[in-house]
Amino acid sequence: MAETSETLLLRAPVSGVLLPLAAVPDPVFADGMFGDGLAIDPLSDTLVAPCDGTIVHLAATGHALTLQAPCGAQVLLHVGIDTVSLRGEGFAPCVAQGAAVRQGDALIRFDVDRVAQQASSLVTVMAIANGDAFTVAGRTGAAQADAGRTVLLQVRAAGAAAPAQEDHASAAEQRRTVTLACPGGLHARPAARAREAARGLDAAVALHYGGRQASLASLVSLLGLAADEGAAVELVATGRDAGAALDAVAYELQRAGVGEEEPVPTVAAPIAQPGPGAGLPADGIPGVAAAPGIAIGTLHWWRETTPEPAEAGQGIAAEREALRAALAAIDAQLAHESEAATARRAGAEAGIFAMHRALLEDPALQAAAETMIAAGKSAGFAWREATRAEAAMLSAMADRRMAERAADLLDLGKRVLRALAPAGSAPVQLPAPAADGDVIVLAAGEFTPSDLTGLDRTRVAALVMARGGPTSHAAIIARQLGIPCLVALGSALERLQDGTPVIADGDSARLHACPDAHLLAAAASAVRLRAQQREADLRAAHAAASTRDGVPIEVAANIGSLDDARNAVAHGADAVGLLRTELLFLHGDAAPAAADHTASCQAIADALQGRSAIVRTLDIGADKDAAWLHLPAEDNPALGLRGVRLAQVRPQLLDDQLRGLLAVRASGPLRILLPMVSEVGELLAWRERIRALAAEAGTDPEIEVGVMIEVPSAALLADQLAEHADFFSIGTNDLTQYTLAIDRCQPELAARMDGLHPAVLRMIAATTEGAARHGRWVGVCGALAGDPLAVPVLVGLGVTELSVDAGLVPGVKARVRALSHADCRQRAGELLRLPSAAAVRDACRRYWPA
Repeated sequence: MAETSETLLLRAPVSGVLLPLAAVPDPVFADGMFGDGLAIDPLSDTLVAPCDGTIVHLAATGHALTLQAPCGAQVLLHVGIDTVSLRGEGFAPCVAQGAAVRQGDALIRFDVDRVAQQASSLVTVMAIANGDAFTVAGRTGAAQADAGRTVLLQVRAAGAAAPAQEDHASAAEQRRTVTLACPGGLHARPAARAREAARGLDAAVALHYGGRQASLASLVSLLGLAADEGAAVELVATGRDAGAALDAVAYELQRAGVGEEEPVPTVAAPIAQPGPGAGLPADGIPGVAAAPGIAIGTLHWWRETTPEPAEAGQGIAAEREALRAALAAIDAQLAHESEAATARRAGAEAGIFAMHRALLEDPALQAAAETMIAAGKSAGFAWREATRAEAAMLSAMADRRMAERAADLLDLGKRVLRALAPAGSAPVQLPAPAADGDVIVLAAGEFTPSDLTGLDRTRVAALVMARGGPTSHAAIIARQLGIPCLVALGSALERLQDGTPVIADGDSARLHACPDAHLLAAAASAVRLRAQQREADLRAAHAAASTRDGVPIEVAANIGSLDDARNAVAHGADAVGLLRTELLFLHGDAAPAAADHTASCQAIADALQGRSAIVRTLDIGADKDAAWLHLPAEDNPALGLRGVRLAQVRPQLLDDQLRGLLAVRASGPLRILLPMVSEVGELLAWRERIRALAAEAGTDPEIEVGVMIEVPSAALLADQLAEHADFFSIGTNDLTQYTLAIDRCQPELAARMDGLHPAVLRMIAATTEGAARHGRWVGVCGALAGDPLAVPVLVGLGVTELSVDAGLVPGVKARVRALSHADCRQRAGELLRLPSAAAVRDACRRYWPA
C-alpha cells in the first residue's frame, strides 16, 4: 500500500491476530455503528499510536482513547469488550488527554491476563470515528500484525462534498433532561448507539453537560463531555423530527443495559428477573415472568376445542371397550412424553406426566365412568362427567394442592375425549410461516400440559397467558423447554388479535405489542448477545469461579434425579448444593425403604465423579404431596407437617432415609441437610439420632450435618444453630414466603414474592453473621442464587456457595468473575436500609449492571 499526500496510513496499535469488525462480539462495533475499521485479538500488552496525532479523548477508565491525525481523521482505539465495567482495573494510560504523540509511542499498557479473565472479550478495535469525513480506502490482507509496524488501513478524506444540511438554527428547540443509565457513562458504545438512533431523522441534536455542549454528530465531542453514569444531561433538538429524535436518543442513554448484556436464566427463574431487555421501555402489558428470556414474533391464539361427546352410548360392551382403548392410548402417550422429557433432562416436566399417569389409573374415577356406561351413557360422556365431578370436589377444598389436581384432572379429561373422538386427537394447526425463520408467540387464557404436547419449538418462541401463575404446570414446562413465558397478563392480552407483532420479555415481565423499530432493534440485539454470551459462558463453565479480587465462590447445582446429576457435571457445577430427595420418590407406589435411598443416592454420588453433594432429607408437604404418605388434611399445609416435622407422624420414614444415606459410599463428601428446622433443640435431637444410627451401622458418626435456613426463627437464631451445625443452606423461596407472609403458590401475589426485599436480605445477613461467629460457611440454594441481580448482593452479604439449576451454572460463574468482592460487601450493607424490593433492584442495576 503506497502512501500519497492524500492518504493516512494506520499501523497496528497492538500485535495480534486480525479480525473483521463483523467478528467483534458487540453489535455497536460489529454493525459499524461507530465507524469502519478492524479488530485485533491482542498478543502484546501495550497499545501504541497507529499514526502521529493528538489525544483528543482519553476514557477515565483508561480502556479507550481517540487520536486525531493532522489531516483531521479521528481514530478510536478500544481495548476489549465490556472493559468499561472494570472501572480502570488492569489499565495504565501512558499519555494524557491533549498530548501530542508520534506513531509508535506507547499509549496504554494493560494486564492481558487480568483483563481477559474479567472482560467478556479482549478483542481490540481500531475504527474511524468521523466516518462522514473520512473513508477506509484500503486494508491489509495479512492475518497477523506487529505493533507499530504492520500497515493495516489506508484512510482518505471523503471525496464527495458533504450533503447539504438543513438550517435548523431558526427552528423551535425542544429540550429534555435525562439521567445516564449507561454503565461507565457516555463512553464509546452508548455514544455510538445514541447517534445511530437519530440517524435518518430530520433533526440536529446536541448534548449539554457541565457547562459544555457537543453535537450528536461528533462522537469525539460526545466522549469529551466526560459525563459519567448517573449524570443529568440536557438534550437539545431542532428540526422537523426533533421530538422523535429526543425520544430515540433519550431511550438509548437511559438504557441500563447498554452494551453490558448479561448471561441468563433460564430456568426456573425468579419473578421479574433482569437481563438483556431489562432496559426496554417500561410500557407494554405488565404480567408475571414465569420463564425468562426475550422472544420476537407474531401473536397466535391457541384455539383448541375439546370434542363434545354424545350422551347416549352404542351398547355397554362397545363403550367399555372404547374407554379401555382410549385410556390405554393416553397412558402410552403420557409414558412416551415422560420418557422424552427424562431423556432431555427435564425432570420436572417428566414428573408432571408421571403424575398424570397415576391420576389416569385412579380406580374411583374409572368406577364412576363405568357406572354411567352401565346406565347407557357413551364412554366420552361418562368420562367427562366423572372427571368433572371429581375436579369439582377437589376445587372446593381449601388445600391449594387439591385445586391444582383438579386442573390436572380436567386436562386428562380433554386428552381422553380427544382419543375417543372419531378423528382422534388432531393437533392445533399453527399458521404457515410468512418467511424463513418466522416464529410465533403462542397465547391462551391458560395452557394445560396436554396443550403443550408435541409443541413445535422451532416455531413457538414464547408462551403468554391471560391467567395462570408462575408455579403452574404450563410454566414449569416452558422453563424446561427453555422458552420465555409470561402469565397473568389479564384482559389486555385478550384484546390482541392474531397476527399482532409482539415482543415477549420474560426478563422484565412485559409483553410489547406493535413495537417500534427502536424497540425491535434493542430486543433483537439482546437475543443475539444473549446467545453469544451463553456460548462463551459454557466454554468457561468447568473452571472455578472467583471474584476479581480473588475470593472463591462455589457454584453448585440443585438436582432431583440421576439425569440432573449428569447434567450438572456437563454444565460445570463444582458440586451438588441441593439434592431434593423427595423428587426421587414422590410418584412411587409406596414409601421408600432404606435400600431405595441407598440405591438412588449411590447412583447419583457415582455420577458426580468425586464432587461433593448436599442431600436434603425428605421435604414432603405444603406444595409437594405423595399419595403413599396419607398426610392428615391441613388448613394451611405450608405451616404444617413438612420437612423434619414429618417425624411427628411418620418417624420411620426419616429413620429409613438416614439409614440409607449412611450406607452410601461416595468418593466425594456427602453432607446431610435438615429442612424446616426452627430451633436449636430440633437440630440437637437430629444430630443425636444420626450419631445413633451411624453407630448402629458402624459408619462415620461425624458426617457433616447442615441446617436449611428457610423459616425466620432459624435465621434469627443462626448464631445458636451455628454452634452445632456444620453449615447453612438458605432456601430463599420459603424464607421469602414466610418473611413476607405471601403464599408462594398464590398467582395473584406472585409479583410481590421477591427475595430481594430488604426484610429477606436482613434475614440472610443475620444468617451469615451468626454463621461467621462459629466459622461456618453459608450457601444459598433458592431461586435467588440464580438471579443475576441478586448474585452480587448474596456475595456481599457473606454467602460463599450458590446452588442453582444446572443450566444456570455457566452464567452464574461468569457473573461472579465480573464482581469485586470488596465492592459487593460495601454496597450490600447499603441495600439493607432501602424501603422495598423494587428499590433494591433499581440500586443493583446501578451498582452492578448485568
